[in-house]
Amino acid sequence: MAALKDMFDPALYRTLAAELSALSPAFLAATFLSHTLDGLSSRELMPRMRRTTEAVALALPLPYREQLAVLRALAPRIPSGFVCIFLSDFVAQYGLDDFETSLDALRFFTRFGSSEFAIRPFIERDQPRTLAVLLTWAASDDEHVRRLASEGSRPRLPWGRHLTSLVTDPSPTFPILGTLRTDPSLYVRKSVANHLNDIAKDHPDVALNLVSTWDRTDARTAWIIRHALRTLIKRGHPRALALIGAGTAAKLDVVRFQASPKKLVLGDTLTLTATLTSRAAKSQRLVIDYVLHYARAGKTSQKVFKWRTLDLAPRATVTLTKRQIIRDFSTRLHYAGKHRVELQINGRRLAETAFTLSLS
Repeated sequence: MAALKDMFDPALYRTLAAELSALSPAFLAATFLSHTLDGLSSRELMPRMRRTTEAVALALPLPYREQLAVLRALAPRIPSGFVCIFLSDFVAQYGLDDFETSLDALRFFTRFGSSEFAIRPFIERDQPRTLAVLLTWAASDDEHVRRLASEGSRPRLPWGRHLTSLVTDPSPTFPILGTLRTDPSLYVRKSVANHLNDIAKDHPDVALNLVSTWDRTDARTAWIIRHALRTLIKRGHPRALALIGAGTAAKLDVVRFQASPKKLVLGDTLTLTATLTSRAAKSQRLVIDYVLHYARAGKTSQKVFKWRTLDLAPRATVTLTKRQIIRDFSTRLHYAGKHRVELQINGRRLAETAFTLSLS
């Protein structure tokens, strides 16, 4: 997060002040800079973004629609990306009572910095009306707008507040997802898959019932379904595996499954090797994952990692190699001790190996 928050630095704020001063004689540059720069070093990423929003409101003392006109003129004059999210955040903070103007502004701003966070308060305020607009956006010529239709209505958007009503009942977004199920843009398809994965975490059968009605012979739809069901597939869910052609137990021998080296220091690379030989008389689809059991104080915790999906020919042998750096993350700290690794194929755990980790 440190690298991201540093995008909102003094140089950016001086650039914004100069651009806004050029666009509007009403803009109070000194007020804007004072509000953004005072205490800047103590603020993290999202507070910096929100502070930028608030500073614009303070330094641009105009009616809301006139403020929006200035910000719309500003958008193409500054670098696009995460920094531009403050433009749509301004709409979310100050435009809830001007629905049509605000939604049109979010549609415009999303191509510069995604409006996925800002659309959510409008869904909470009036879900049917907002989703009706998003459904029209799903047919837009602009991939950014189409993606917003899916991403903005995700029940469990990362970094965004959960849409409680859609977590409880995700069906109101199904027309949006159905419209986008063959989208030509990978950017959009990834969002649709992530949206469906959100649903699958809370309502697996609902997600499976929906995608089972889609035409899986379409390559774009098939891609979405594979990625949408990834959590269920890792859990070995039978219906999810069946939908991607891996619903039956694999007929094979695990000739070898090993971890090397057997002793690692935090920061080292773990190498897993698996050799598989088919016992089947016909080709079989294999969804191959591995399950890492992390040592903890007096217990273990497990995480399933994707390895590979392949079609193994009759009586054929294949050797697979997977490498993973064992290092700490903000969401996972490692402990010294024995770590088991299981080989999972088509939802079933077929072999086991282990390594010992030391922290120094």
